[in-house]
Amino acid sequence: MKLTENRSMAAMPQRPEPERPRESGPARSLLFLREEELRLAQDLLYFGYRDFTAGADRILADLGMGRAHHRVLHFVGRAPGMKVGELLAILGITKQSLGRVLQPMIEQGYVRQDPGLKDKRQRLLRLTEKGEALERRLFEAQREWVLRAYREAGPEAVEGFRRVMRGLMGEEARAQFEALERQAAPGRTTPAFSPRPIERKSA
Repeated sequence: MKLTENRSMAAMPQRPEPERPRESGPARSLLFLREEELRLAQDLLYFGYRDFTAGADRILADLGMGRAHHRVLHFVGRAPGMKVGELLAILGITKQSLGRVLQPMIEQGYVRQDPGLKDKRQRLLRLTEKGEALERRLFEAQREWVLRAYREAGPEAVEGFRRVMRGLMGEEARAQFEALERQAAPGRTTPAFSPRPIERKSA
């Protein structure tokens, strides 16, 4: 019988529908994987990276350098004694592309090459005092941006950010990152990792 056919029944108060349990765990997290959320993530990465790199870019431009030079300074500074092949693997570029960046930096006194202790054919890269000073200057230009963001977000968000960034890395990049972090421990000057160089197209 329909409710509209019986006035007494129609007048009866309706029982409220039971509240649906809130989704949690993986099911709830999937709600955020809509296209607009993923596009928002791309926007955040773009604008965040743009402003994060802006100060360092201005310093590099005054010296006739670019972000490729910054990457060399950063990674060689993080892991003194790094082999050329290891740097190639991290940057994911060809020897020719690296040579166009690295050779002028050696000639201008920012980076030096030392022969390997066991294999003299190896070229171990280190920053000179001039290179260390420039790398520090670039680091300081970006340091405050990271500090401000971390302070505003709080410790839980910082840990979440680190997880997201690791998640964006492929398996090879993640292995290289973890190896670099082990090598970059204070006082470590001996290479402790050997990421395999991979063939890349010229940049």
